[in-house]
Amino acid sequence: MAIWVAYIFVALFPVSVHGQSDPLYTQAWALPTLYNPAATGSTDFLRIRGAARLQWVGIENAPKSFTGAADIPFKLLGRRWGGGVNITQEGIGLFSNTYVNGQISGRLMKMFGGELTIGVQVGYFGSSFKGSEVYIPNDDDYHESNDPSIPMQDVGGGSIDFGVGLQYVHPKFHAGISMLHPAAPKVKLNTKGSTSSTATSDNHEFETYVNRVLYLTAGSNIPIKNTLIELQPDLIVASDLKTISGVLSLKGWYNKMFFGGLAYRWNDAVSVNLGAEFKNFLFGYAYDIPTSRILKASSGSHEITIGYRMKLDFSGKNRNRHRSIRLM
Repeated sequence: MAIWVAYIFVALFPVSVHGQSDPLYTQAWALPTLYNPAATGSTDFLRIRGAARLQWVGIENAPKSFTGAADIPFKLLGRRWGGGVNITQEGIGLFSNTYVNGQISGRLMKMFGGELTIGVQVGYFGSSFKGSEVYIPNDDDYHESNDPSIPMQDVGGGSIDFGVGLQYVHPKFHAGISMLHPAAPKVKLNTKGSTSSTATSDNHEFETYVNRVLYLTAGSNIPIKNTLIELQPDLIVASDLKTISGVLSLKGWYNKMFFGGLAYRWNDAVSVNLGAEFKNFLFGYAYDIPTSRILKASSGSHEITIGYRMKLDFSGKNRNRHRSIRLM
């Protein structure tokens, strides 16, 4: 407990501000709009997706993430567009973060048998800290019990946020690049109900910020000739321009209904993935096994993804002729 307390509290001192970042799901392939606004409206379906991730089960105050995402294509002024919304709630120790955004995308051009789209998003990032639950043992090596850099009250705040992305979709593959939180917005954490930027009687100011993150995504469909099996490799790489994380996965779909596969989370874990899609409903499960020493304290991480899609009428013509279950 003391280790978690020390780690999270150091993050709050204004001289050394800690940056929050988006949760990286093992099944990121099922949540394309969460990481790139250009992915909105990329099919002829209304798509609704939800995901829950419980990380490092067995460790107190370990990260927990919940996400809801929806996107839809539409026509306006004779052109095709995409719109979407994302909501993510994340708990990390005594921190609680909320990301909410609206997205819109549009086609830039057709090229090399595929389409290049651009997307933008505008939203809100909110963060709160449960200072009332702080507990520092007397023998703590990192902080004193009366350390003025640690709030002893609940504090919170929010800031406007935005992002931009590009995506290229071909019948056989897709690739995208996006930058989320490019301004790295800072959030001043105030006591609840206070209009002041101070959080203690000693006029110490607490703040956090969101790391700007560059995302690279790619994936493909590889049908196995004369079988009902289709392989789908997927890659997502995230970088705050200082560190890198990512997920590389390979799924095998059988008869476009059932899938199973493996994934590797960079310097983090290996994962087993299972799921099915039936009558427009999607269910996926991932179990991560840590590859670091944290395995001694945790039994691993669990992740569930659910989804539903509904075909929309675009004059009976599907402009995206690919059969990628990933994008659908």
